[in-house]
Amino acid sequence: MATLTYVYADSTAVLGPLATYAEPHCYDLCEQHAGSLTVPRGWEVLRLAMPTTPQQPGPDDLLALANAVRDAAALPAQPPSTPAKRGPHSALEAPAGAEGTRRGHLRVLREPS
Repeated sequence: MATLTYVYADSTAVLGPLATYAEPHCYDLCEQHAGSLTVPRGWEVLRLAMPTTPQQPGPDDLLALANAVRDAAALPAQPPSTPAKRGPHSALEAPAGAEGTRRGHLRVLREPS
């Protein structure tokens, strides 16, 4: 895993270790895409030294996870909302005769019997 950062003013792409926080023009890449990165003609790629072993979770990570779980448990339960249909040929609708379960913007279709 690596983070790709563009510096438009310098026509430079910097590929380095995963960023610890989000910044504009930063994108996390898997190992395969980081290895095959190409840039536009006239740009330069700076490849920073990558750690040989993945970083292990630390006490701050565990504390952040515990706080997120605690905050989520404190929220009142809300029934899922049904989004408005867009039209007769919406990609969100199941084909005629198919039953399914809707979760957010995705739909799980059951196998026809």
